[in-house]
Amino acid sequence: MRILADRARCEGHGMCEALAPNLFRIDDDGTVVLLSEAVAAADEELIALAVDSCPVQALRLD
Repeated sequence: MRILADRARCEGHGMCEALAPNLFRIDDDGTVVLLSEAVAAADEELIALAVDSCPVQALRLD
């Protein structure tokens, strides 16, 4: 499973970073940066929550 981020859609709300700071950062431009595209099995539930929490649907799992 991989995380995909649509940086053009991201508005920098930071919900993903708040929920999973080891995988997401909001950069100086106010858009999401993936620290890792791969999702460990132990983190799948947390990552799904972070993806679902994005108010502009800039994140998805593949």
